[in-house]
Amino acid sequence: MEVYKDLSSQAVKEFENLLNSQMSKVKIEEGKIINGTVTKISEKFVFLFVEGLKSEPVLDINEIKTLNLLDKLKVGSKLPVLLEKIEDKNGEVIVSATKAQKIKGWQELEKAFEKDEPIIGRIQSKCKGGVIVEHIDTGSLMFCPGSQISDKPLKDISHLMNEPQKFALIKLDKVRGNACVSRRQIVSSNKKEDKAKIIEKYKVGDIIKNAVVKGYSSFGCFFDVNNGELDVLVHLQEISYSRVNHPDEIFNIGEKHDLLVITVDKEKLQVGCSIKQLSPDPFEHISNYELNKKYKVKVVKITDYGCFCELEPGLSTLLHSSELSWNKKNISAKKMFKIGDEIDCVITEIDKEKRRVAISHRLTTENPFKTLEKNVGVGGQIEGTISSINDYAIYLKLNEYDLDAFLHANDISYQGKPEEELKKYKKGESLTVKILEIKVEEQKLRVGLKQTKNDPFDWFSDKKINDVITVKVVSSDNKGLYVKPEGCDLEFMIKKNQIAINTADARPARFVGGERIDAAIAELNFNQRKANLSIKLLEELQNKEAVSKFSSPLSGKNLPFSSLSDKLEDKKTNKKE
Repeated sequence: MEVYKDLSSQAVKEFENLLNSQMSKVKIEEGKIINGTVTKISEKFVFLFVEGLKSEPVLDINEIKTLNLLDKLKVGSKLPVLLEKIEDKNGEVIVSATKAQKIKGWQELEKAFEKDEPIIGRIQSKCKGGVIVEHIDTGSLMFCPGSQISDKPLKDISHLMNEPQKFALIKLDKVRGNACVSRRQIVSSNKKEDKAKIIEKYKVGDIIKNAVVKGYSSFGCFFDVNNGELDVLVHLQEISYSRVNHPDEIFNIGEKHDLLVITVDKEKLQVGCSIKQLSPDPFEHISNYELNKKYKVKVVKITDYGCFCELEPGLSTLLHSSELSWNKKNISAKKMFKIGDEIDCVITEIDKEKRRVAISHRLTTENPFKTLEKNVGVGGQIEGTISSINDYAIYLKLNEYDLDAFLHANDISYQGKPEEELKKYKKGESLTVKILEIKVEEQKLRVGLKQTKNDPFDWFSDKKINDVITVKVVSSDNKGLYVKPEGCDLEFMIKKNQIAINTADARPARFVGGERIDAAIAELNFNQRKANLSIKLLEELQNKEAVSKFSSPLSGKNLPFSSLSDKLEDKKTNKKE
């Protein structure tokens, strides 16, 4: 009992307190980063002293070299290491400087990410989809996507390689140990700061001189101010007092214009400008103009669909290509006018609410279609020159009226195939044609060539079906006979099955060219200009007539291949007997 009493003595308690205080100063735990003091550096190892450990930790010299710390280390230097094991199976302490640096680096990245602070890094190398960035302070490696390198596309980034620069942390994945950074955010932020200073220079009412047209959009026109100092948008409604559908109707890239500052937004860092407000509203003078009256206008811009003309400075309107000419539908304004030309136009519409004025150049002259209709009219003849030929028509230029006329292949000739008739004519030939149709409103004109001559089909005007006509054999083939009626220029074919009643006699070869034979009209259509001839029908008609005249000895005598009259004569003789 006395021993225990001795332990409770004041001296023992003081020793116990002293021991506990010393032990509390050095708290050693696995998985923590501790500071070691370099005691020795050899060719292969670095020796450390860590208070509280039974033995000295040893690091491989190659690990120190990998971390680029060899030149910085000397005896007495402090080196943070990760305590992996206090004692392994061999009784040795296991530490890692590499892992310690990685953990320390990640901690610093987390602090910067939480505070939204930029970090200093350098682009170490390229990789798929971006670049690898090294954190200068800790050596941690991070990924920067290609889209985050700059605020504009860069074909070459060699000037950015290995240069210390700021990066913004945009993503941290502690589980996977991935960090993603952006240089673009830093660049944009710097530009934003610079732009804010520039915006301070401008006030509402300021006039910006010689701003350059940079580009277009459907909602306005972009201008470059002071050689890239500022980009300014002039909205569509602030371009002109007149209606503008698209900025390219008014401006050309590279043009210089003065701008009036109408808004300054310091939060959005935007300056709004106007061009039209630099001059009085010319539409207030629209009452000075009258409908359907001719005025001189100035061509200020030429487009693919017409040209823009000024009635007076600031009051411009579109002269559409459809209003350039009466007959030239697809003509380009570039072929008729040039910028600066003063031309005559008629005002066709004034809409004060929509602030719209419509003009026409073609209305300054009389409608040539109406003139042609009045002077010549449908059914009249006129001369024209062939301007072009395609697979189905000829186009004529009526020089006297400066009109284009359409001549269809079917209206070239009464005879022959249309496609063959087209080949007979060449560009530049003069033709006298008949006007078949004038559409004034649609501005269309159709003419005919064959209509200037008598229709050979009129030869049948006094004929009817079953009439007998005399034809001349022109030629023959396996299909039938080709014949021409006497006194007619048209050629017809008598089909093989229409040559004779008797199939054996229906042979085209029985006939020779130049032979005159009779045939009956089997079909006659004046609307379609169609007639069919038949020798077979003639035989049938003559047989019918012979039967009706049963006792006539002359019945059927003129049938080319029939013996009917002889049979009838024999029958009559037998009856008398």
